[in-house]
Amino acid sequence: MPQTDPSYARLPARFFARVAPVAVADPQLLALNLPLAEALGIDPVWLAGAEGVSMLAGNTLPGWATPIAQAYAGHQFGSFVPQLGDGRALLLAEILAPGGGRFDLVLKGSGQTPFSRRGDGRAWLGPVLREYLVSEAMAALGVPTTRALAAVATGEVVWREEGALPGAILARVAASHIRVGTFEYFAARRDTKALALLAEHTRARHFPLADGALGLLASAVAAQARLVADWMSFGFIHGVMNTDNMAVSGETIDYGPCAFIDAYHPDRVFSSIDRHGRYAYAQQPNVALWNLAQLASALLPLIGEGEAGVEAASAALDGFWPAFSAAWSARFAAKIGIASARTGDHALIETLLARMARQGSDFTRVFHGLADGSARDEFADRAAFDAWAVDWHTRLGHEQDPQAVMRAANPARIPRNHRIAEVIAAAVAGEMAPFARLHAALSVPYDERPEWADLSDAPAADEAVTRTYCGT
Repeated sequence: MPQTDPSYARLPARFFARVAPVAVADPQLLALNLPLAEALGIDPVWLAGAEGVSMLAGNTLPGWATPIAQAYAGHQFGSFVPQLGDGRALLLAEILAPGGGRFDLVLKGSGQTPFSRRGDGRAWLGPVLREYLVSEAMAALGVPTTRALAAVATGEVVWREEGALPGAILARVAASHIRVGTFEYFAARRDTKALALLAEHTRARHFPLADGALGLLASAVAAQARLVADWMSFGFIHGVMNTDNMAVSGETIDYGPCAFIDAYHPDRVFSSIDRHGRYAYAQQPNVALWNLAQLASALLPLIGEGEAGVEAASAALDGFWPAFSAAWSARFAAKIGIASARTGDHALIETLLARMARQGSDFTRVFHGLADGSARDEFADRAAFDAWAVDWHTRLGHEQDPQAVMRAANPARIPRNHRIAEVIAAAVAGEMAPFARLHAALSVPYDERPEWADLSDAPAADEAVTRTYCGT
């Protein structure tokens, strides 16, 4: 069994609520991440057996589990909500992995908690499989992310706008579930003592070399700048970048209405609840900085509330754009075959993106096609690509092995919306083979595999999914 240490559960009682998961009728294992289980020191044979599945469903708990629902607040679409918290999730344990590192094990969809408000605390199968596929795809792409350990069917139905839907639970693993909204929760209550405890806990856990609250802020700024640059380089849109969905650790968390771009446009929005484009693709860096400013505001009592404190926090926030720009330039330079970005490369990349936007070219297929010459076919007006390619080929003349650089930076496959929709529809009908196939293909996204060639295709007009939903 894994080695555990419930450090968050040792914080004062106002940080969380102690609550057990609500048992379900007939738990059935749908998917299990065997490599992740082994990395965490959990016996995969036990986990796949009756006792393990019962634990993953919340029906029984091992002695090493200390279930709690964490308290937090958050800005949702810019409006502050002073109390949110884990309304359908429980932190079961903090696992000390054999190879090093501390990881939260959380059940999502495990029933009501004191933070559920009017919700039922449950999740339905679709969002559970969506998060499993997308979070594991992100891990395979090399993007910091929460991970999916398992998906379990509950044998019960949950009621949503669509009617009765099959229930499910996701077992999620993260470096932690400490959010910007966690700091906002205590700042809103002027609980400086709790803020100090949270800041020290977070600093020691994620940024041990950081110096105090100001160092914690600067470290979070750098981590988020790198993360959002990663998102942008793969055409990923989080969809609901509220401060309660922003992990201070710098991991992607809460996959709700997320999506990857097909036809590229910087203003692309998929989330059904983002009616004004607040969290559109190109807005994500701006929103990340806005969220970090809320973290800075929450930390001001620890940094210093006078003019000196504000100036110090502002200076830490000023580090975002240089860090983001450097990471963005490096990621996108690699995508066009440049190992180390130079002056002028940014303009070359932006010119390509602008032409892709005007043509409605497929984001992933263009960049992947640069290495084999098929990118040109993604432009309705081939001349638009050809004109750009003149300067591109000239620039690549200064590179040693641009093909290798491009192949390492550009996946052949991403979790496309229409493929995820197909998987969910099949799973609702009781067929998990499409899920297994897509998951296998996404676990090696850079590999060229002819048996998965169809999963690289852009959606046909009648397959395109233009709206995504939180849905849990």
